[in-house]
Amino acid sequence: MTLEDPRRFRTSREVGACLGLVPRSDQSGDHDPQLHITKTGDAYLRRLLVQSAQYILGPFGPDCDLRRWGLKLAERGGKAAKKRAVVAVARKLAILLHHLWKNGEVYDPFYRSRLARPALAEVAIATA
Repeated sequence: MTLEDPRRFRTSREVGACLGLVPRSDQSGDHDPQLHITKTGDAYLRRLLVQSAQYILGPFGPDCDLRRWGLKLAERGGKAAKKRAVVAVARKLAILLHHLWKNGEVYDPFYRSRLARPALAEVAIATA
């Protein structure tokens, strides 16, 4: 049993936790360390999403908002920035796929860019 019914989750964001693509928590006092992912749920689907995210962020990945967001996340540095970005893109991909499945929408790879563009045009007109 992986996801089976798209209405099983109230919001698409819950899918990431169901598939184990969220960080574990071990809070104690003032300490809130960043831990590895929980790895709950279907290991095969999680592996498939991570491999898809690696392709999206790799040299042959198509240009889209998801790739741009992941590459920006990977640039933030640190030892495991690329790995963290891959898992974040995998989680976001799972959320996106669930949302599209639940609502029956068509995927638009530049959805966020198109939303930001009219706002920039309005700012340019207002300043002119």
